[in-house]
Amino acid sequence: MATTRSIEEAVERAERMAGQRFTSAFVTVSGGHIASANSRGIVAIGRSDHEIESADVSRVVEAARMNALPASDRDLIHLLPRDFMVDGQDGIRNPVGMFGARLEVDAHIVTGLATVLANVVKSVQQAGIEVEELVLEPLASAEAVLSPAERELGTVVADIGGGTTGIGVFVGGGLCHTAILPVGGAHLTNDIAVGRRTPIGEAEKLKVRAGAASPEMTAEGELIEVFNVGDRQPRILPRRALCEIIEPRMAEIMGLIRAQLRRSGYGHLVPGGLVLTGGTALLSGIAQYASERLEIPARTGAPEQITGVTEAVKSPIYSTAVGLVQIGARDRSG
Repeated sequence: MATTRSIEEAVERAERMAGQRFTSAFVTVSGGHIASANSRGIVAIGRSDHEIESADVSRVVEAARMNALPASDRDLIHLLPRDFMVDGQDGIRNPVGMFGARLEVDAHIVTGLATVLANVVKSVQQAGIEVEELVLEPLASAEAVLSPAERELGTVVADIGGGTTGIGVFVGGGLCHTAILPVGGAHLTNDIAVGRRTPIGEAEKLKVRAGAASPEMTAEGELIEVFNVGDRQPRILPRRALCEIIEPRMAEIMGLIRAQLRRSGYGHLVPGGLVLTGGTALLSGIAQYASERLEIPARTGAPEQITGVTEAVKSPIYSTAVGLVQIGARDRSG
């Protein structure tokens, strides 16, 4: 199938660059089938002296999972403990070694349609690669672009990919809300292709080369070349006309992000603002536009805390991939 062939080609390129073969991988998942919820688990401490052990932590996390069991057609992707409480005292990251009678946990649970996840795993396996772990796309991107201080303070990550935009809301150091919006950079490209009657490939180049989030971000008299479908001679148009096509789609994306913040209940707890990543985060003026629309600070996020071939991957385009590598390295070392 086409998906498997694409994976095989990507693996071959990566193996050539790294000079070694790969047999397994961490794989991101996204799409409209993703759902998330917060759940609480409560258990009594097992030991007679009430000292909390790792077994108690495992039991309370399992209780949170049982309280939010997915439907039979859904599989668990992540169960992420955010905050532990001992006898009502909250804000505890690791309760092991403390004393108490009751242990509670707030956890964020992410699920996906079992059939979709199974197809992802099968496609990767058919390419000769075993799946070590499925990772939610905005969680992987956040790993690369968010600092611990931003996670603690309260920050939103928006990974604007080709077909979707992944949202992750981090408060108090943990993920507390996720959503996958059904709109992304490919929709901007298609809008340009239709609006300017130009091929998709040319529309993508126009978006990257001359696009901006708003017509107000262009200078008076700026001109661009646009090729019609089937024509060899370009038309000369104002750059502003291109951005007038882009802006409504950007307004839609920001409106959907605002709605998710409102729905999450954490919109008032994100003084760290919005971090935009993914390929569309390279659109000129997007951070300023987002800040004005959502009335919160906004910046473009790219992988920073990495060593090695940094310049090759220091772009919002590679945030998810770098985040996956970081998650894999941490899991291996832990």
